[in-house]
Amino acid sequence: MSPREATSGRPGGAPKASPLAGQLLIAMPHMQDPNFAGSLILLCAHSPDGAMGLILNQPIPKLSFEGLLRQIGVEPLPPARSIRLVNGGPVEEGRGFVLHSVDWRAQGSMEVTGEVALTASLDVLQAIASGGGPRQGLLALGYAGWGAGQLEQEIARNDWLHVDPDEDLIFGGADETRWRRALAKLKVDPLLLSGAAGHG
Repeated sequence: MSPREATSGRPGGAPKASPLAGQLLIAMPHMQDPNFAGSLILLCAHSPDGAMGLILNQPIPKLSFEGLLRQIGVEPLPPARSIRLVNGGPVEEGRGFVLHSVDWRAQGSMEVTGEVALTASLDVLQAIASGGGPRQGLLALGYAGWGAGQLEQEIARNDWLHVDPDEDLIFGGADETRWRRALAKLKVDPLLLSGAAGHG
């Protein structure tokens, strides 16, 4: 599923109903794919056609919010406030998506959960740079994508656990603790996960 499919034609609306849409995916310790090892992903859209999500705990140390704004020509510079940048996934890594609290919306914003929305337009970056915009936010470059039935197969073979999101897991605390904090919400000890079933 492309981000266009996830957001087009649904201004301010929610993605298609799915028990997985809006869930946090927690990579199991045996995940070997370097793109996803140790990752925590917010699943933004999920349907029979596929799924799209954003990795929350892979910071981009060599690029600042101000540096990104300079690259794409968004003012004011320096910005009045900043949000953190993460590597959202290996697909379309030059494309940006802002996950943010629902207290701010643009015409193309898509509700992911009752508390979190996704906006892919420059409006939200300009609002944040000007000192306004949503109360909470992060900018993801790229996204994670799955074809039809692919994510369901990965969950069935115990590649992922899933858990309900909360604001702190998405926006708060240190990136290096995000994966363990998500497991703690499930009351799961990472050392006991090798034979765990893929359910949340």
